[in-house]
Amino acid sequence: MTAHILLLGTGTGLPDPDRTYTHLAWDGPGGPLLIDVGGDSYRRLLAGGIDPQMLRGIILTHSHCDHINGLPALLFSLRLGGRTEPLPIYGLPETLELAKSYLEAAGLEEWTTPVVWQPLAAGERLQPGDGLEIATARTSHSRPCIAVRLSAPAVPAVCYSADTEPCEEIIRLATGAHVLIHEATTPEPSPGHSTPRQAGAVAAAAGVQQLVLVHFSPRWTMPIERALAEVVAGGFTGKASVGVDLQVIPLVA
Repeated sequence: MTAHILLLGTGTGLPDPDRTYTHLAWDGPGGPLLIDVGGDSYRRLLAGGIDPQMLRGIILTHSHCDHINGLPALLFSLRLGGRTEPLPIYGLPETLELAKSYLEAAGLEEWTTPVVWQPLAAGERLQPGDGLEIATARTSHSRPCIAVRLSAPAVPAVCYSADTEPCEEIIRLATGAHVLIHEATTPEPSPGHSTPRQAGAVAAAAGVQQLVLVHFSPRWTMPIERALAEVVAGGFTGKASVGVDLQVIPLVA
């Protein structure tokens, strides 16, 4: 069975002209599934060939605004498009509480698709259906945050770090995965975030085959060529790239 990741956005909390807030979608068994909701997610799903009305769920990694600020607009657009089927939204209890506040402040009233809030604990595993398994781990960030790993029968596993500085939890979660999508926000080590070199070290320690850097800016982090050199300096010798908005990452053995 085929599956891929669609990078809906790959930028930092300060977007570039060609990079919006980092969020992504799983298009495979049990999907499509949205991970974080940044800005114009409905349009970006359409642009990437995914029908937003077919979403099977949303995972919110944490409550910083660049990862959840598009939720009211997405639910509004889903309702305008005719969706009345409830949409599961998974996340840490602290994350879901703030997300609920966003929706209340938006005053959508009846103009929202119904939501089923699904609190989860870091380390919890989900099996939403069709063979999809989602594993989670607590990251090292300034707010409670989870990384996610998605796998399904005959589909190589992919791990997304979300926002984090390097930590053993991410290495364990990513070990054995084919692809690691890891944030690389800062040029120098910084609490709560990672550099490209640190992302390379995590990828090397986890033994993944492919590393894709996101939550990255050629303006604010470093030039792309330097970032890829830093990944190698971190010890990763596999396939490495800097993600771009609307990029498709095939999950093939």
